[in-house]
Amino acid sequence: MPVKKMSLEYLLGLMETEGLLTPEQVVEVRKAAPEKQRKLARLKARSGGPPADGLDVLTSMALSPPDRPGQTITEDAIMRIVAKDVGLAFRKIDPLELDLDVVTKTLPRSFALKHLVVPVGIAGQNLEVAVSDPFDAMVLEDVRRVTEFKVVPVLSTRSDIKKLISEFYGFKSSIAGAETQLAGPAGMDLGNLEQYIRLSSTEELQATDQHVKNAVDYLFNNAFEQRASDIHLEPRREEAVVRLRIDGMLHNVYRLPKIIHPAMVSRIKTMSRLDIAEKRRPQDGRIKIDHQGHETEIRVSTVPVAFGEKVVMRILDPEVLFRDLEELFFFPADFKKYQAFIQRPHGIILVTGPTGSGKSTTLYSTLRSLATPEKNVTTVEDPIEMVHEEFNQIAVQPLVGITFGSILRHILRQDPDIIMIGEMRDLETAEHAVQAALTGHLVLSTLHTNDAPSAVTRLIELGVQPFLVASTVIGVIAQRLLRRNCPHCLEDVVLSPEEVKALGLRLKTKVNLTLSRGKGCDQCRGTGFLGRLATVEVMPFSEKIRQAALAGQEASLIKRIARSEGMSTMRENALRVMVSGETTYQEVLRVTTDE
Repeated sequence: MPVKKMSLEYLLGLMETEGLLTPEQVVEVRKAAPEKQRKLARLKARSGGPPADGLDVLTSMALSPPDRPGQTITEDAIMRIVAKDVGLAFRKIDPLELDLDVVTKTLPRSFALKHLVVPVGIAGQNLEVAVSDPFDAMVLEDVRRVTEFKVVPVLSTRSDIKKLISEFYGFKSSIAGAETQLAGPAGMDLGNLEQYIRLSSTEELQATDQHVKNAVDYLFNNAFEQRASDIHLEPRREEAVVRLRIDGMLHNVYRLPKIIHPAMVSRIKTMSRLDIAEKRRPQDGRIKIDHQGHETEIRVSTVPVAFGEKVVMRILDPEVLFRDLEELFFFPADFKKYQAFIQRPHGIILVTGPTGSGKSTTLYSTLRSLATPEKNVTTVEDPIEMVHEEFNQIAVQPLVGITFGSILRHILRQDPDIIMIGEMRDLETAEHAVQAALTGHLVLSTLHTNDAPSAVTRLIELGVQPFLVASTVIGVIAQRLLRRNCPHCLEDVVLSPEEVKALGLRLKTKVNLTLSRGKGCDQCRGTGFLGRLATVEVMPFSEKIRQAALAGQEASLIKRIARSEGMSTMRENALRVMVSGETTYQEVLRVTTDE
């Protein structure tokens, strides 16, 4: 092979051939390259890194492909065409798919970091190794000799390989160090209580021997990077398992030695100001974390299970919880109805749905839009999900007599304009909410019902008089979250009329239906989904629905009335979202019920 290194000329020739750069752009890059190389050389000399090469120059210049002006040619894009040229597979490294032991026990960290190679999988006698330089045959021979495996190289980016080495080897060394310490007689010093935690950077983590602290920080860093909403730390009989919930679905991430599980739980309890000595009762706490200059709150819940204490940490990102109201409603008609609800001076607005359906986001976003200097917004929550200085937030504390019902009696003496009740879970809470609405307050709350019409019968089942329900409720919004198609790997899928019918979908015309789905790519980790969006049904409390509530009618009749008055159900709205290309029919069937 004539080319023996990743030179600038080699890469420019490939990029021009593949259409990533025009001949004019190539000329411009050649002119600018010497000065760019000098600058990079100075930076590398200060940091002690290796000399800059052609790939460093190209990735530092923020070049745009001719067919997509404004977008930047990434290191991924360059390495893909290199892989094609040299006949290797390109591998976008996804930490969720890798085995911690395969990565860290096959090659020493120093060797992996020096040559930027990392094992990513074992199949029989074959060892799949991610490399950043396809022309360094000596390194692959060294790997074969050391591991005694047949080496199968795949090409990856330098940044991905460096990141994987840093995270996996760092996490593994923390786990091993903690295991060694905890196996000894000295035990472990878990340090001081902290309320505001700044996550250590990767460089800082490598320079310290506080192994349990480091391991927990690695967990948080990984969760933030993977866009996780929840972290589960679960004890099993022989080991502990770490799982992340991403876009509503749980993924196994790490399997840890059982001996370090109690120490990690104690560290998390210390960070969240819980009692580390109490292991028999559930506890709730919170941590405020500064991660790369971005403030995030984490709600911590511990419960005793068969093999120890299970910890679930919910990541509450202000950018997710506080949204513009327009972003929450996919269709303008539903948004217009909801706006009419929140502009009323008094009454009850109910948001319904199961856990994890986005109710908190809807309520917090609504409150933020309503909170003005002229309004007194007071909330009662169990627990407070996100602290916001414009709200007066009260946490339910049953041990000292602060329940939803008891505190609502006192709230009315606090001159509120808008009251948010975390959940109507009993008659006392519901009665106080009704009383607040009758005395001129706007009340927002949640109920756990499957759809909007069921909220009416649920209130009556709690014991609220039907005439009070009819005279106080303004409207109900029910919602679910659908996984959104990844925009980076969209493809069309055509369903025949028979397939449509088999799925339980009913169309007025018998023609092929063309839908969209994500086929799976690096951006979505092969799932085909990236992020979520809501499907809702918004039910205004019309005169006919009030009459039905007064008469104690069933939810099915109330639903028929609402449908006749123009309410779109969650299934109908989800189907409209599907037809627009934002989600798949599998998601619609998984999340919503047939009407």
